[in-house]
Amino acid sequence: MTEQISRARGIRGAIAVPGDKSISHRYAMLASIAKGSSKIYNYSTGADCHSTLGCMRALGIEHEFATENDTPVLKVHGKGMRGLRQASGVLDAGNSGSTIRMLSGILAAQPFSTTLAGDESLSKRPMRRIMKPLAEMGARIEAANEQFPPLTIHGGPLRAIAYQTPVASAQVKSCVLLAGLYAEGETSVTESIQTRDHTEIALRELGADVRVQPRFVRLRGPVTELHARELAVPGDLSSAAFFLIAALLVPHSELIVSGVGLNPTRTGLLDVLRAMGAAIHVLHLEERNGEMIGTLEARTSMLKGGVIEGATTAAVIDELPILSILGAASETGLTVRDAAELRVKETDRIESIAHNLRAMQIEIETAPEGFYIPGRQRFQPAAIESYGDHRIAMAFSIAGLLADGTTYIHGAEAASVSFPEFYNTLRGIIR
Repeated sequence: MTEQISRARGIRGAIAVPGDKSISHRYAMLASIAKGSSKIYNYSTGADCHSTLGCMRALGIEHEFATENDTPVLKVHGKGMRGLRQASGVLDAGNSGSTIRMLSGILAAQPFSTTLAGDESLSKRPMRRIMKPLAEMGARIEAANEQFPPLTIHGGPLRAIAYQTPVASAQVKSCVLLAGLYAEGETSVTESIQTRDHTEIALRELGADVRVQPRFVRLRGPVTELHARELAVPGDLSSAAFFLIAALLVPHSELIVSGVGLNPTRTGLLDVLRAMGAAIHVLHLEERNGEMIGTLEARTSMLKGGVIEGATTAAVIDELPILSILGAASETGLTVRDAAELRVKETDRIESIAHNLRAMQIEIETAPEGFYIPGRQRFQPAAIESYGDHRIAMAFSIAGLLADGTTYIHGAEAASVSFPEFYNTLRGIIR
């Protein structure tokens, strides 16, 4: 599918974005092994999160979508910590690295073997980072070339470990903690850089004994029971980022985004944007199920640019494609360091960003772990290739709003991985 994007005179309106992908995955998995039926409001509409639901159904967990007071709700009928059954075939994680990495932690403890696979893109993403700690806990895992999907997990009794993550990864931390639910003793994870803490919050909400300190979390197992709950998923800040940055860059813009997740481990994007001079304000803030949710307002701003490195890079790793667009339009440009993780996302995002920016006549210098984009550049209309990556498709759609002429986004359907409504939402706020 090809989308055509033309220059915008302004961005105005009020929108909501789909439920947070990261939280949706975790709620679906944990509700499946909780005792009783959970209700999950604002579950992500993205294909990745529905891959998780498909895997859980194949493992014997029933779910259905319903409507209560005009509000969509996902009902998950959990069967308890030992209620999963062996799937009759291969579990399909689709394009979802979150599904395959986190679910592996639960499957490692089951009294049966399971094979997890995905699409062509997922089959190129390394899994050694979860295979190592799970092997230390007693699981046996087979993989293509010893690290790529499909993974065959031979489950069984697990032992607790104290694990220090070699790379900053909330997926790895979550995988170990989910396995730790079934392990005898205290499982702990130490991080050099703090990553998003949605798993710790969700586990606590459902009744697990989790204790958290800065860059350290421990869980006592085995957990005999998690409790079904009513859970509200905040709007996905990573999805909101495209629209917020569009409002900052397009002249005569003012945008409100409601119901957005503002977990402190996820708001690094707002810190980066404010440091560059962005007019972004929190209009409302409240807590639901341990997660902070708020309403944001963004207005056209003169942005300075800057440097993203170290812990900040880890905090905004998913937002770097759209931040690359901002960098080219900023006063001083954007330097990104310590971003080797971009090389092993849905595509090599450094190369995908560079190829498409150059197509729009934007200068960029790439490095093995980052890039530099000079500021004060003007976007030219071009044919953009998404490479099947949802964040590349959406980021360069925003770039198209800044170009004089028509920009063509080839493979625009990739946006449906996280945000099926993206293009309809975008059209609704362009002036």
